Amino acid sequence: MAKTVLVVDDDPTQRRLLQSAVEKAGFACRVAPDGESGLELARNPSDGVDVMLLDLVMPGVSGMDVLNRLQEVRSDLPVMVLTASGSIDTVVQAMRAGAIDFFVKPVSPERVVVSIRNALQMSDLRGEVKRLKKTASGELSFDDMIASAPSMRQVVRLGQRAASSNIPILILGESGVGKEVIARCIQGASERSGRPFVTVNCGAIPENLVESILFGHEKGAFTGAVSKSLGKFVEADGGTLFLDEVGELPLDMQVKLLRALQEGEVDAVGSRRPTKVDVRIISATNKDLSLLVSEGRFREDLYYRLNVFPVDMPPLRDRKEDVPALVQHFIRRFNASEGTKVTGATRETLAVLSSYDWPGNVRQLENMIFRAVVLCEGDELRPQDFPQLHGLVGDLPDFEFPPEPEAANDGDPAAMLQEVSAAASASELEPPVRVTDTTGDLRSLEEVERDLIQYAIDFYAGHMSEVARKLGIGRSTLYRKVREHDLRVKPEEEAEAS
Repeated sequence: MAKTVLVVDDDPTQRRLLQSAVEKAGFACRVAPDGESGLELARNPSDGVDVMLLDLVMPGVSGMDVLNRLQEVRSDLPVMVLTASGSIDTVVQAMRAGAIDFFVKPVSPERVVVSIRNALQMSDLRGEVKRLKKTASGELSFDDMIASAPSMRQVVRLGQRAASSNIPILILGESGVGKEVIARCIQGASERSGRPFVTVNCGAIPENLVESILFGHEKGAFTGAVSKSLGKFVEADGGTLFLDEVGELPLDMQVKLLRALQEGEVDAVGSRRPTKVDVRIISATNKDLSLLVSEGRFREDLYYRLNVFPVDMPPLRDRKEDVPALVQHFIRRFNASEGTKVTGATRETLAVLSSYDWPGNVRQLENMIFRAVVLCEGDELRPQDFPQLHGLVGDLPDFEFPPEPEAANDGDPAAMLQEVSAAASASELEPPVRVTDTTGDLRSLEEVERDLIQYAIDFYAGHMSEVARKLGIGRSTLYRKVREHDLRVKPEEEAEAS
């Protein structure tokens, strides 16, 4: 999905020029004729505005007023100001009010685009730093989760309820669904926010070290114990202990874990007295613990102690509505960590990713996006950046689309209409696509676009590559418009379009 730039300027000519430069660079653009409407469009992050180009001198609410009010409602929005006066005082005042760059009119389109790209990269870096800080400090909240899918709403509701108490929580779900993320959000929404969050992967600890790692040991308690170790329970004192893959614990350690949960104290190896701890327990597993209990591989009393408040995390295939947001989130993260400049993913790419079942869940998606971002040669991720999915996704057009040609009009009906009218004028013939109706009024761009594309398909006998080349648009764009307008395509033409 392309990033969105908001242009706020009272001069309609300036708005058109900036909009043209922004859209030509591949960004989406929204415009506002005054400061008040610009604020309304920018104040809500869900409206999708990523960068603002702001004129300083406007009637009513001035650009400086917009800057000051944005600091109260959305201080994270990158704002670049435009002014006819390049005085030092004006620039300093704007920067102090929160602007990150400024332009003196008239400004070159190249300068604007470079500044927008830099602002987006800095925004990604700030977002990643903020996320890492919140994760490290145990302050991650449910607002930081990507959970708009209907199947995730119940998870969030349960997590918010659980956060209000110290009740033991058991998070169930397949490997890679994000069980630790929901555990961190529960911690961040609870009274233990900002306190230690200690993670233990019970399946990754050697059996002979489980007791020492969980409960600690004294110096000299066993061979190799050259210093005292507090253990994970003591490290998490006052905060949360997250026991991942708790079903992998050996039976003898399950006894000690049960006692620690019941008594609120731990016995370090070699210690003469127990240590009191105040720990909130959140456990997680991708196994059926009740089945393990029936097979004698998990203690029934520990199962009931842990399974007080179960939370079921759905697999990614059951929450595909979240795939586009997850893709954008991972792109931003890897842009920040790898120094790449990928702006998003094309619609065809999102369609492909949303149609895959993701057996490895969110972890698999994350790693696949990582690879694609590193190898991507353009501004957006395209289906061909995911060769692993070729042949695994059905009921979609072949997603190995050829690169779209560089074209200024890429699907713009007004630009296509201009080309047709110019050709008609040159030949002094009536254009094959009429621009006026029977009453002499102009037809809508949508109607003209539909007739033009249909005429081109008929004129070139259904050779879609030629149609796309002559219209100056990519084949994937052409196929999308064929579907949108429900155009007439012969069976043999459809075979090529598929």
